Amino acid sequence: MKEAQRIIRRPLITEKSTDQKDLYHQYVFEVDRDANKIEIQAAVEQLFKVKVRNVRTCNVLGKVKRLGRKFGKRPDWKKAVVTLREGDRIEFFEGA
Repeated sequence: MKEAQRIIRRPLITEKSTDQKDLYHQYVFEVDRDANKIEIQAAVEQLFKVKVRNVRTCNVLGKVKRLGRKFGKRPDWKKAVVTLREGDRIEFFEGA
């Protein structure tokens, strides 16, 4: 299994993810593209010392951008929405 720090790349703090955190105990992370749901669950539980109830993943395609006459593409990435058990919370998000 991969290291937990390599699986969880960064938290995604947006207006929508903040609402999900407050209403449904869901936290959103950018994760490694090769990670599966079991690895993501184990990494979150190990890093933040919480119990994960559910993990949903989504592959996000990078946007095509134009630079003058040339076209470029931003990289594809993977997003994970992690639902925690009632009463558990991740302190990292509380200060944001």
